[in-house]
Amino acid sequence: MFVGMGAARVRDLFKQAQAKAPCIVFIDEIDTIGKSRNSGGVGGNDEREQTLNQLLTEMDGFDADKGVVILAATNRPDTLDKALLRPGRFDRRIPVELPDLVGRESILKVHAKKVVLGEDIDFNVIARATPGASGADLANIINEAALRAVRLGRNHVLQTDLEESVEVVIAGYQRKNAVISKEDKEIIAYHEIGHALVAAKQSHSAPVHKITIIPRTSGALGYTMQVEEGE
Repeated sequence: MFVGMGAARVRDLFKQAQAKAPCIVFIDEIDTIGKSRNSGGVGGNDEREQTLNQLLTEMDGFDADKGVVILAATNRPDTLDKALLRPGRFDRRIPVELPDLVGRESILKVHAKKVVLGEDIDFNVIARATPGASGADLANIINEAALRAVRLGRNHVLQTDLEESVEVVIAGYQRKNAVISKEDKEIIAYHEIGHALVAAKQSHSAPVHKITIIPRTSGALGYTMQVEEGE
């Protein structure tokens, strides 16, 4: 990007917003241009600072009565320049948490509309198996399930496809060609059984759903999957 182009685009953005009012201006990943100017580093900082300064200037001179709402999103709010967060700019923060159980189930159903489903599908089971998953993770699970169905010669997704895709997203693909000695397999099995026994003895631990010693591309030689019954 040529020096000054970022600032010019910001000016053009706000000019278009005023012309199209009422409207919403949404800036995704604002940390790419709104990172703190005290964060150090070299190369490209002049352009980024010019862009940020222009954004601040436009927001200060913006007429809020014209029906234009300015929103921004970031996964790294701690890196933003403090000037962006002053009153009259981005002074109201709305935390967007990861989806809960009900949210995950709803998101899975939305993404699953684009694929043909079998009669055995239970999205609640998949939602319970994915605590901490983001919307992107859940979309990836549906995509992986559809790919698995195609690889197995089916035109519809079954529950087994979804359950395997959860493991793919969490731990990677199965390393079916991995060579592991019988002795190492026993060690891995004892290790995973230990996880399961500890979970079983804990009064507040999620029930064990699956134990496997099939290695995955993430580097895991096995794992014990626990699934919450609710949240």
